[in-house]
Amino acid sequence: EVRLAESGGGLVQTGGSLRLSCAFSGFTFADYVIGWFRQAPGKEREGASCITTTGTTYYPDSVKGRFTISSDSDKNTVYLQMDNLRPEDTAVYYCAASEFFLVRGGPTISTVAPCSYKMDWWGKGTPVTVSS
Repeated sequence: EVRLAESGGGLVQTGGSLRLSCAFSGFTFADYVIGWFRQAPGKEREGASCITTTGTTYYPDSVKGRFTISSDSDKNTVYLQMDNLRPEDTAVYYCAASEFFLVRGGPTISTVAPCSYKMDWWGKGTPVTVSS
């Protein structure tokens, strides 16, 4: 069973920074996809940033240049560095992950769109509030 534990959320002013951490364990296979999704009140959940074991990353246009995802395999932790935060970044941020399985005709771990991959495991979420 894959386990995910988020930390690092909180209250910050516009223009400030936060770093979210997601400690993970339990992966059986070598390749996996892991990342951050966020859900603001009254809005659908969206991918904020994801990364694969080969280092492929994804950022939506709304966070490009402000968010950076990274993975530390020694610590089994994925980080989301969020800079120049805006009130519209306010949301609950969830760490999510899935082991990657190669399917005939499907993408490889190097070509898969990280945040589009079906995530099987989810953390409990950590709230981020950006005040104006």
